[in-house]
Amino acid sequence: MEFFTDLIRYPFLQYALAASVLSSVASGVVGSLIVVRRSTYIAGAISHSVLGGLGAARFFQVVYGVSWFTPMVGATIAAICAACIISWATAYAKERVDSVLSIIWALGMAIGIIFIMKTPGYSQDLMSYLFGNILMVTPTDLFFMGALNLIIIALTALFFNQILSVCFHEEASLVRGIPVAAVTFVILIISALTVVLLTQIVGIVLVIALLSIPAATASRLTNRLFSMMITAAFLSLLFTTSGLAVSYRLELPTGATVILIAGICYLQVVLLNTNICKRNLTKCSKAVSQLKNR
Repeated sequence: MEFFTDLIRYPFLQYALAASVLSSVASGVVGSLIVVRRSTYIAGAISHSVLGGLGAARFFQVVYGVSWFTPMVGATIAAICAACIISWATAYAKERVDSVLSIIWALGMAIGIIFIMKTPGYSQDLMSYLFGNILMVTPTDLFFMGALNLIIIALTALFFNQILSVCFHEEASLVRGIPVAAVTFVILIISALTVVLLTQIVGIVLVIALLSIPAATASRLTNRLFSMMITAAFLSLLFTTSGLAVSYRLELPTGATVILIAGICYLQVVLLNTNICKRNLTKCSKAVSQLKNR
C-alpha cells in the first residue's frame, strides 16, 4: 500500500508507471515477432550497440554543448543504424548472421565505452542505462517514448499481413512475391525502436529478457500471433508494474526485479503446461488401453 499511496503524491512514480504502460505495448507487439522468428540475438546485438549512441550523445552534449543530442536521441540513431547494417549485411552482402551480430554487438559496446571514458565529469547517470532507471523518467522521455510507440504500432499495423507471412512461412512468402528483405527490414526497424524504449526501463543488459519472456509466456497460452501480442503486452505491463512496486517497497533495482518476476511467472506457466500435457497423455493412454481390452 505504501507504493500506491506514494503514487498519488509523487510525480516521478507517476512518470515511471506511464513509462511501464508505454513500454509494455511495444514489448508485447515486437517481442512476439522476435520470439516467433527466433531472432532474440538480433535484438541483443541492437541493444548492446545502443551504448555507442548513448556515449556519443553524452560526449557531444558535454564537450560541444549540443543540447538536442540527448541520450535517447543517440540511442535511437545507433539502434536504427545497427538495424540497417544487419539488414544490408545479411540480405545483400550475404554475410553470416552470427558474424554480423557479433561484430555489431562488440563495436557498439566499444564505441560507447570510448565515448564515456573521454567525456569529462560524472558519468553515473549514463551508466544507469546499462541496468535501467525507470524512476528517472522525465516528461520529455515520456513524450519521446509515446512517439516511438506510435511509429511501432503504425508500422506493425501497416505491414501486419506481410509480417505474419514472413514470420511463419518465409519461403512461401518469396513464392507469393512478398518482398521478404523489405519486410525483414521493417521488423528490424521496429525491433530497434522497441529496444530504445525498453532501455529506459530495464537497461541494455536486460532488454532481451523483457522482449522475450512476456512473449514466450504468451506463446504458451495462445496459438495466434495477434492474440499472442495482446497477451504479451498485458503480461509485460503486469511484470513492469509489479516489479516497480516491489522494488520501490524493498529498495531493489527495478530492472532486475521486473525480470525476476517475469522469469518466475514464465517457469510457472511452463510447469503448469507440462503437468497438463502429462495428465492429458495419461488419460489418452488409459483410454487407448481400455479400448484394446474391449
